[in-house]
Amino acid sequence: MKVTCLQENLARGLQIAGRAVSTRGSLPILSNVLLRTESGRLKVTATNLEVGINCWVPAKVDDEGAITVPARLFTEFVNSLPPGQAELSLNVRTKTVHLRSGAYEANFKGMDAEEFPIIPAAPEKPTTRLPEATLRRMIGEVAFVATTDDSRPVLTGVLTTLDGDQITMAAADPYRLSVRHARLMDGVEPKVEVIVPARSLLEVQRIINDTDDPVEIFVTPNGSQVIFHTDEADLVSRVIEGQFPNYRQVIPSGSPATKLVAQREELLQATRLASLFARDSANMLRFQVDPAGSPPLVISANAAEVGDNTAKVEANVDGAGTTIAFNSRFIADALGSLTAPEVALELGGPLAPGVIKIVGDDTYLHVVMPLRIPA
Repeated sequence: MKVTCLQENLARGLQIAGRAVSTRGSLPILSNVLLRTESGRLKVTATNLEVGINCWVPAKVDDEGAITVPARLFTEFVNSLPPGQAELSLNVRTKTVHLRSGAYEANFKGMDAEEFPIIPAAPEKPTTRLPEATLRRMIGEVAFVATTDDSRPVLTGVLTTLDGDQITMAAADPYRLSVRHARLMDGVEPKVEVIVPARSLLEVQRIINDTDDPVEIFVTPNGSQVIFHTDEADLVSRVIEGQFPNYRQVIPSGSPATKLVAQREELLQATRLASLFARDSANMLRFQVDPAGSPPLVISANAAEVGDNTAKVEANVDGAGTTIAFNSRFIADALGSLTAPEVALELGGPLAPGVIKIVGDDTYLHVVMPLRIPA
């Protein structure tokens, strides 16, 4: 193998693929990255057996070849090089990669590429496509809800449904639920439903850009893996087996008793300030809604040994007054994941779930369970 590429392009490829390098040390080869020439480019691959990432680096290929090298050392060295051309050459007999860039040279002892796990390639025809910006937004608004508790594996994933011209992503933990719909570029028949690990989707979000370029989505015929592919990179993820809870049952039906509309940034700022006190009182925030008040919404937190905080928020209120408490982190997470200027908060009473929606957009909702206010 003999390859020439720009240091900045190689560093970016290693940064993208390196997110999948195993840190648990179960197999020594998994702490390496695979370097392989392919179609006139250098392909950088890493996997931890749950997620695999391929990234293609523009390069001049003089000799074909493949080798794996220690990911951490190789990446740190490349990142420390000045911008400019980097030349890679492989001594097949000693399995050593020689890297030269300007005044700097290094040799990296590698392992045979044949020992590296096979990462499935994206098939020719995708299951569907979605604009990169749309997928980034969906992941950002949903994936953070998934639990990190492995005792309930299905809740560590995002239920992803491809049905006709619509994609739906839903994530839940015992206290909240986030659901987002979007339109696909290609229709899917019959319906495909998979639970994708939230960690995998967050890596997809880091790989793709905020553009209208398409992301190709492939679900393998046996439904065990999903692949997200762009011109620059692709990510292969296992699918979580199991039955996702029927999340529709926790979405309140009918008209809310109280609905308020407020500026998202103002509501988020009030929530974050109050949360500084709420963290010393079980993260409890009180929302007091009084349609006749000026302003009609007061958010407060009270920590007996620390102090208290009150924030008054302008809002349009429709319905009855009420007082309800929420976990401050849950409200801040939901509001912080959005970019919309206005949000609606629908309340059914002190012990009923609250629902956050985007004003003028019925493709999103977030349900959060209330806290019981001490007598």
